[in-house]
Amino acid sequence: MSKQAIDLSQFDEGYRAEQPEERGDFESVPDGKYQVNVEKVELTEAQSTGNPMLKWTLRIIAPKFVNRLMWRNSVITHNTLKYVKTDLHLCGLDLEPLSDLPKHLRSLLDVKLEVTKKTKGDNENIFFNRRIENDRAPGKFRQEAGDALVPF
Repeated sequence: MSKQAIDLSQFDEGYRAEQPEERGDFESVPDGKYQVNVEKVELTEAQSTGNPMLKWTLRIIAPKFVNRLMWRNSVITHNTLKYVKTDLHLCGLDLEPLSDLPKHLRSLLDVKLEVTKKTKGDNENIFFNRRIENDRAPGKFRQEAGDALVPF
C-alpha cells in the first residue's frame, strides 16, 4: 500500500518570502526587565480555543541578552479586551473599533518597549510596562535598562 505524495505547492510563495531565523541557545532569558523592539505581530487564532490572538515577537535591544527573542501571545476575549486595549495604547495604537486592527498591524512594528518577564511554574509571562520614545539615544536605552535591573 503506497501513500500519496503530499502536495506542498500551496506553500511555495510564502516559503520563498520567509527568512530563516538564527537559532542559538534555546534557554529562555531570565526573569527581569528588558528593552525590546516589536519585530513581528500577527493576528491569528489560539490553537486550543480558536479565539483571536495577537502573536508578538520581541527582540531584546538592552541591557543583556541583546538580539535574543521573546514571544507573547495576547488572546482576545471579552474578558481580555481591557488588557489588549492597554497594550495597543502603549504601542501608540488607539483604535475606535477593534475590527480595524488588521489594517494597522504594521504600525506596531519597530515600537520600542520596556517589558517585564515573569515565570510562575511552567508559565512565562511578558508584561508591557511602557513605550520607550524613539528620540532617545541608544546609550540611554541601555542605561535605563541597567538601572531597572539593579535589584536582580
